[in-house]
Amino acid sequence: MILCAGEALIDMLPRSTTDGENAFAPYAGGAVFNTSIALGRLGCPVGLFTGLSKDLFGDVLVETLAASNVDSSLAARSDRPTTLAFVKLVDGQASYAFYDENTAGRMLTEADLPSLDQSDVTALFFGGISLVVEPCAEAYAALCERESNSRVIMMDPNVRQGFITDEAAYRARLDRMLGCCDIVKVSDEDLAWIVGNDDLDAAVDSLLNKGVSLVCLTEGADGATARTKEFGVKVVAHKVEVVDTVGAGDTFNAGVLAGLQDAGALSKDGLRTLSPEIAKAALELGVQAAAVTVSRAGANPPTRDELS
Repeated sequence: MILCAGEALIDMLPRSTTDGENAFAPYAGGAVFNTSIALGRLGCPVGLFTGLSKDLFGDVLVETLAASNVDSSLAARSDRPTTLAFVKLVDGQASYAFYDENTAGRMLTEADLPSLDQSDVTALFFGGISLVVEPCAEAYAALCERESNSRVIMMDPNVRQGFITDEAAYRARLDRMLGCCDIVKVSDEDLAWIVGNDDLDAAVDSLLNKGVSLVCLTEGADGATARTKEFGVKVVAHKVEVVDTVGAGDTFNAGVLAGLQDAGALSKDGLRTLSPEIAKAALELGVQAAAVTVSRAGANPPTRDELS
């Protein structure tokens, strides 16, 4: 099973009422939550570890996970409220206002971490705003470090610069976690910010030199590239009419993980000996799945049948 570890929240998406008034509608979301949903819809055994509220929005999150075959049994339930993210869309591009103080997700600590000793978890995925805010960020970092010797670790930092209050602490945490990763997915903008280098090839090299086996770099309409120390492959983006970009990168992450698992390469040895053909097929699945997501409103990843 692939265990996604990170935020689950409610996206308040802009809508219009029947009277033409501006309004917000609640949808289950969060970067890591979206990746778990996408994996479930692609037919991968998947679970989500996060802090979930017992409030009505928490129930919505649990029900939404179950509908896409995502196991939420490892999640830590509490009486704290659910994080809300109000979304603003400009030309299909999303920006966010988060309401996250003292929430079930935010207040997760190392004491809430699940034991995976007797589990069938073979890989873990981390990312999103859950790596920014404390105390949950340190809990996820501890889980990453604890499991990195025995399980595949993938991370998508998905940097939200406007959400960062302590940049030095955040950068230090990312650096620790990147040193544990087997797979890193980054956008071109995120990579330049993390590494401090606009030379993307050099920035990717710096991640590979940390011990990362596979770096997946996304460049929007220019497609995606996979790099190892031995090779690089690129796939072009699928041309679709974009409704919005909510969940696009999250779905891409799921497609890459699913593609690697399909090929039997989602293991530490498999990644160290990865072939260009398998890497390219994984990228293709990620790009194809993401194209479907951006073609419809909100984070609504495709099922495997929709891609056939």
